[in-house]
Amino acid sequence: MKRNYYIVGLIFLTFFVISFLTNIIGPLVPDIIDSFDLSLTMVSILPFAFFIAYGVFSIPAGIFIEKFGEKPVMTASFIVAFIGALSLAMDPNYLTAIVSLFLIGSGMAMLQVAINPLLREAGGEENFAFNSTLAQLIFGSASFISPLVYSYLVLNLRDMPQAPNFLLSTLHGLVPQNLLWISLYWLFAVISLAMVVIILVSRFPKVEKKQEEKVGALETHIKLLKNPIIILFFLGIFTYVGTEQGVANWISEFLNTYHGVDPKTTGAQTVSWFWGLMTAGGLLGLVLLKLIDSKKVLIGFTSVALICLTAGLFGSKSVALIAFPLIGFFASVMYPVIFSLALNSVEEHHGTFSGILVTGIIGGAVVPLIIGSLGDLFGLRFGMFFLYITMGYILSIGFWAQPLIDNKTIELGKNKKQNKSTA
Repeated sequence: MKRNYYIVGLIFLTFFVISFLTNIIGPLVPDIIDSFDLSLTMVSILPFAFFIAYGVFSIPAGIFIEKFGEKPVMTASFIVAFIGALSLAMDPNYLTAIVSLFLIGSGMAMLQVAINPLLREAGGEENFAFNSTLAQLIFGSASFISPLVYSYLVLNLRDMPQAPNFLLSTLHGLVPQNLLWISLYWLFAVISLAMVVIILVSRFPKVEKKQEEKVGALETHIKLLKNPIIILFFLGIFTYVGTEQGVANWISEFLNTYHGVDPKTTGAQTVSWFWGLMTAGGLLGLVLLKLIDSKKVLIGFTSVALICLTAGLFGSKSVALIAFPLIGFFASVMYPVIFSLALNSVEEHHGTFSGILVTGIIGGAVVPLIIGSLGDLFGLRFGMFFLYITMGYILSIGFWAQPLIDNKTIELGKNKKQNKSTA
């Protein structure tokens, strides 16, 4: 079909918004604890509510898309996110926050399932790999920007300038002075509503899914789940997302607790750099995966990430401010390598297997909760020791994975020899 670059642009915008709404929880943790007087366990229920929605809605979303199509599901997703954001903005309390984040997470889960097949159709199969990579870079950029937006809003609403702009003056009239971080959820509500309007006025192409993209029947799921390798790779995605969110959600609170870092400024900036360096690491990973076997890349990056975790947990303030963002840099290759190793380890039912793997995103719900619970009992530093288990499992994948197809690499030495013989 004719390439639809407008829809490709809309999908990129959707990736940006998903990331902008998803990865802001970490910088907010210290403020939420102070605002609602929460323990570490109680505050970790919030990311749990968000990410558990992926486990609940990933497979149903595929069914909804098969029945109704991408446009209605994407519209419904942003309506649900709008309701979630507006409810917290209008009635900020702990219980509302749990419901709000579950609703926003549900919307984001449905969007994740909808946009990848749509990107392949609108941008063309021959451009899918490039467009997917570009989408991930856009996703990372939004995660970098959202903590900076948080800092901008809370600092400027706290110290109102003489001539505030329209955004600040509007939010100043809506947000309680003791809950300035709630301004973000007014912003999220407006963004979600704007996306509803944009999607409604857009014309979507009809997506013809390939056989391997379709979700299989219940019998297929049961068959795959009886295969130990499926469970092992599901745990790989589970532990990766758990690691990612376990670090991102607790960086700011850790720095605040052990080094007295202001979560509204330096804490938020450190989380921002975690996501920014993850994007930069992804670019380096793309190059290395063309030169080195993916299992070796996974082992190397994960080993250095473990060193950075140790430096962050036990180093000085200046060391921690560098080490924690660097974890993001070296975690950048984990998800794509684990996912590709997984799909390359089975011969069939890739669509169903992908659905099972995506459900592993619930690791982002469980691991931060475990860290928070351990933190209440033994201190946050000890709680974050749990990341050694999740990262250790990721490291092990590089040793036991036996894919049927290895990633294609450029054999530089061989090419040089061939060039010499030709000459």
